[in-house]
Amino acid sequence: MAEHRIGLLVSLFLLEVLLLDAAKILTVSTLSGSHYIMMHRLSHVLQDHGHNVTNLLNEMVFIPDFKEDKISYQVINWHLSEDKQKEIDNRRQLIVEELVHNRFNYYTRVKIYGHLGNLCSHLLSRKDILDSLKNKNFDLLFFDVTDPCVFLIAEKLEKQFVAFLPMIFGIIDYGLLRPLSYVQGFGSSLTDQMDFWARVKNVLMFLDSSMKQREIFSHYDSTIQEHFAEGSRPVLSDLPRKAELWFVNSDFAFHFAHPVLPNMVYVGGLTDKPVRPIPPDLEDFIIKFRDSGFVLVALGSIATLHQTKQLIKEMNSAFAHLPQGVLWTCKDAHWPKDVSMAPNVKIMNWLPQTDLLAHPRIHLFVTHGGMNSIMEAIQHGVPMVGIPFLADQGENMVLVEAKKIGVSVHLETLKAETFARTLKEVIEDKRFKSAAMAARAIRRSHPMTPSQRLVGWIDHILQTGGGAHLKPQGFQQPWHVQNLLDVLLFLLGLTLGTLWLEENAGLVARSQGVVRKEKKS
Repeated sequence: MAEHRIGLLVSLFLLEVLLLDAAKILTVSTLSGSHYIMMHRLSHVLQDHGHNVTNLLNEMVFIPDFKEDKISYQVINWHLSEDKQKEIDNRRQLIVEELVHNRFNYYTRVKIYGHLGNLCSHLLSRKDILDSLKNKNFDLLFFDVTDPCVFLIAEKLEKQFVAFLPMIFGIIDYGLLRPLSYVQGFGSSLTDQMDFWARVKNVLMFLDSSMKQREIFSHYDSTIQEHFAEGSRPVLSDLPRKAELWFVNSDFAFHFAHPVLPNMVYVGGLTDKPVRPIPPDLEDFIIKFRDSGFVLVALGSIATLHQTKQLIKEMNSAFAHLPQGVLWTCKDAHWPKDVSMAPNVKIMNWLPQTDLLAHPRIHLFVTHGGMNSIMEAIQHGVPMVGIPFLADQGENMVLVEAKKIGVSVHLETLKAETFARTLKEVIEDKRFKSAAMAARAIRRSHPMTPSQRLVGWIDHILQTGGGAHLKPQGFQQPWHVQNLLDVLLFLLGLTLGTLWLEENAGLVARSQGVVRKEKKS
């Protein structure tokens, strides 16, 4: 009995110590698909580390099919009225259809942010939700910053926040270091090897993106005017600099080396988890192809939902020419009734992507080029063929090709014959596998896992009261001071003034010489 009471006291003591160290953290992503998956993973990591995590979730967002352990953190669902939700759903459906047909052109992106700005206004009008969040008195906010609305949420809650950048390429520049002589801009399709004309293109693309960013931010102007009092209205473009930390969903095994600020931490690979055994039905399918192995096909949540009949037909025909088995994430309902499935193809609504990428008999990963998928492929040294659909995927595949770990295929020109040749090339050319394994070695050689880096830095700013010591003074300077334009203007004026004085002094001296000569004569 005494031993039992001592054990209970020890347990209570340990629990008290853990609770003292635990912080209350709110995680927010207003987007769906892979953004939801990543924020779900981040919430789990922080909760498992001992923090008390609450996730704010719009219950009507699209959550893709994936199997996950039971949610360990608290979820606060919010929703719109039935009429408003119907209006939002109709508008979102039109945008998704436009995404599928027009890809990710600028005008579609503008419409997306117009939609997000509208949704942001609805969220900020929910006084019950905001008051509930304020009453919880969170120690830290953790945001997916793809939607700028999260910065306005931080302003409303008046709490410190850290920012998570789920993709390294985007039309919005959050003030991260980007030397244009060797860091490619969004939409440029450049690498870090730039000649003169490539640098010209990169600068022009940067200026173009800056103008487009102002237009995108303008979609939140009415939201700011409606929900913030006059005199205390924030400037949206200034808010990203308030982030205590920036977590970037990439790794230098994939990304080109470039300077980073002390408050920027690369944590690519967060979705990778311990490998589990393959389900028996999949293992039986793989075994049928013996040493030929298999190809994994997973095109992401949005593309998987909207694979066209023509795309499925061309891909299926190309796969029929491979000696490998093909495991393909594709819903039965989306398979065209008049297309006979190739005998070496197996489609499923959901596949354990990480576990299959770790399988010793995998030869190739056909992907949409999403950041999470690329990180998982690099983690297991699997070469890729990419079919980018939208957003950052095309730019990601530029890096994949530059690193020699895969090849990109244009969706518009994908035909069975050429696609089959590309697949065979990447499978049979050992240089792709060698480059993938080299990237894998870099990726795995970090002294800490991405999750350990993330929670370590979170604990650091919680213990030190924030990340002010990690932010450069340049964040407080106007853009012309930060870029030394005032100094350059001063030196230019000084130089021109000196030259003008010297020129005038010479004129005076020459005129005096002429006068003296005339007097002598």
